[in-house]
Amino acid sequence: MAKICEVCGKRPVVGYNISHAHNKSKKRWEPNLQKVRSVQKNGQVKRITVCTNCIKSGYVIKP
Repeated sequence: MAKICEVCGKRPVVGYNISHAHNKSKKRWEPNLQKVRSVQKNGQVKRITVCTNCIKSGYVIKP
């Protein structure tokens, strides 16, 4: 499963964890994705993977 929001396209971001001694290790921040049943434009109910920000903002219409 690709970790991408189907509504806004939010995806993982990469960067570094930096310690006090300035040691760098790679880190990956992943979006908080949930599988939600939603009503599509044609009236069909479909299960989609959406970030919690889109659910909270009302971009997903639940049946």
